[in-house]
Amino acid sequence: MGAMDILANLNPQQREAVTAGLGQILVLAGPGSGKTRVLTQRIAYLIQSMEVPPFHILAVTFTNKAAREMEHRLGGSLGNQLEGIWLGTFHSVCARLLRREANYLPFTSSFVIMDADDQETLVKRAVKELNLNDKLYRPSALHAAISAAKNDLVLAEDYPVRTYRDEVVSRVYKRYEEMLRTSNAVDFDDLLIWTVRLLVDNPSVRERYARRFEHVLVDEFQDTNRAQYELLMLLSSYHRNLFVVGDEDQSIYRWRGADYRNVLRFETDYPECRKILLEQNYRSTQTVLNAARAVIDRNRHRTPKHLFSDRGDGNRIVIHEAVDDHAEAAFVVDSIRQMLDAGAARGGDFAVMYRTNAQSRLVEEAFLHSGLPYRLVGAQRFYGRREVKDIIAYLRLVQNPDDEISLQRVINVPPRGIGDKTLIALQMAARQANSTPGRLLLDLGRNGEDSPHWKTFSGRGAIVLADFGGLLASWQQVRDDQPLPGLFDRVVTEIGYQSHLDDGSEEGRERWENVLELRRLAFEYAERGLVPFLENLALVSDQDTIPEQTEAPTLLTLHAAKGLEFTQVFIIGLDEGLLPHSRSLDDPEELAEERRLFYVGITRARDRLYLVRAEQRSSYGSFQDQIPSNFLRDIPDNLVQHQGQRRVQRRESMRIWNEPSSTGSRASTQLQQTPSRQPRYRINQRVRHPAWGEGLVVQSKIAEDGEETVDVFFESVGFKRLLASLANLEILS
Repeated sequence: MGAMDILANLNPQQREAVTAGLGQILVLAGPGSGKTRVLTQRIAYLIQSMEVPPFHILAVTFTNKAAREMEHRLGGSLGNQLEGIWLGTFHSVCARLLRREANYLPFTSSFVIMDADDQETLVKRAVKELNLNDKLYRPSALHAAISAAKNDLVLAEDYPVRTYRDEVVSRVYKRYEEMLRTSNAVDFDDLLIWTVRLLVDNPSVRERYARRFEHVLVDEFQDTNRAQYELLMLLSSYHRNLFVVGDEDQSIYRWRGADYRNVLRFETDYPECRKILLEQNYRSTQTVLNAARAVIDRNRHRTPKHLFSDRGDGNRIVIHEAVDDHAEAAFVVDSIRQMLDAGAARGGDFAVMYRTNAQSRLVEEAFLHSGLPYRLVGAQRFYGRREVKDIIAYLRLVQNPDDEISLQRVINVPPRGIGDKTLIALQMAARQANSTPGRLLLDLGRNGEDSPHWKTFSGRGAIVLADFGGLLASWQQVRDDQPLPGLFDRVVTEIGYQSHLDDGSEEGRERWENVLELRRLAFEYAERGLVPFLENLALVSDQDTIPEQTEAPTLLTLHAAKGLEFTQVFIIGLDEGLLPHSRSLDDPEELAEERRLFYVGITRARDRLYLVRAEQRSSYGSFQDQIPSNFLRDIPDNLVQHQGQRRVQRRESMRIWNEPSSTGSRASTQLQQTPSRQPRYRINQRVRHPAWGEGLVVQSKIAEDGEETVDVFFESVGFKRLLASLANLEILS
């Protein structure tokens, strides 16, 4: 391949980037501008035209998929000329380097890399050994704090202690590191921090690698954290040929430690760097690009880009306002069906995007009722998610204690001291008694030591089984005496499921939101009861309704949409509190990230973009008014077409759920009377105030004007009475 072949079909900006000389090159690549092509062609140009041996090239990216794609493209053009190049993810490159230089490290070259489950197990052991309360100091939250520290290059011995909680994290961090070392192991974050430490502490090693890598190239530079940024600086410190490709406007992983400011920091650290903008978009129409630009231009601390396309203006953006969230989902599915029926599109042309996974539930149900296949990317189907399946299994067990599959799933979730040995003993005893494990549990729970099965188990085993059996018996009583939401709340509360799920991490919060979404559905069946509810769930979660090999519309979160593109895109939930998310409304940096997330969603669309919201959303049997997302106001009127029938009867909007589905009959859904508002905060709930820190809820009540007042004891300032709507309290447990 000659130089002309390498440069063929590149636009002027792309060619400028590929042929850039030595030094520091910052390529700011807008969405759909061909950044991967530029990066791979840059490597080819270095080898072919600048005669740089592959041995002297390091190329890093963030995902194995991206690395494989780059390697495939280069292999197709350069073949065996690539021998010796270092090309991979940050973590794979670091692992390779650490194994080579293990004699400088406190572990050997045969070290093992602990996965996420292994890491949390070690943290749990550390908590136990240090005699800490694992309810107050949850291992998952401690592990998250340790990971954040490592990404900021903070070692265990240097962990800053300002509060007692910091002291706890520091102690656990130190013990956790000791256990890693004893096991000759590292975790995922260690691969970065130990590589940086190796290069900083050993100048000879640093110089050896910095001399070797004449050219360092980086993809998705905006997603780097502090450790990754420092690593790049160290590895390029001799030749100072650093070629980075990124886009601060597409930095959407702040919660993982990514720092878009590294793009700005690069220009500060290398004031003579050459900055090249890739502004020609090959994906979208000009209307889509103009809308995206109008949204992202509101963010500060960024490089303005003027994205342009040669695909013409295209269709105006549709802003559809539905009467409620059921109608929102119905609009999406009906629109897709109409285009499919008319032969105007294929199933794979469509994507439905949303801020949180919990939002997929109504859309999934609408697809299933329409008989249209769909596929979910980046997450499990709503009813297949672990936390949803857990609660469904509990409810199935209440209804049918003989359901051994459900029993096995939840008997020790959350952990209650029923291990494998106890479970096996329970199963054997049931067989000997010609019964089922669930029936034996109920007998133990109701009769205690008077049960004929009590002496079958060890003292501790009999107690924990009887405790669980007692819960199951009490839930059956609630099932017979109270509406379904009452049973749902009893089960979730008495097993402590919120504290089990919500550990303060993004994943924990989303899992708890999924449980709340299932609770909202339970309110729709308040008068009909548990059996119809479970029958409905069985229908909806039927995997056979989704042909695996059929091209179908894609459902995914906005985070999962990064790097993908679709002919037609629906973004739903454009209401304040959803997009942007409620957690961002008081934090300018978080709000800027939400705007970037919306920008990424918009720029996934090739031809048509639909922005959909609901005037009202269902919430525990009632409907709450919604405020349109402020992001919608950023889009100029000349780019949009407004749709939607306001204030139609809500019962009509529920029609799609009331009618039999194409996959079978289904009982109609009845709307319930709006229940009286319940306090958001409960007694003994732990909360955090922005100024006063952590506190304990002493009392919370709803006044006649509908405002919730909450009394909180703060360790720092004592008792405070607050208006919940203004207090900005974060619920911790």
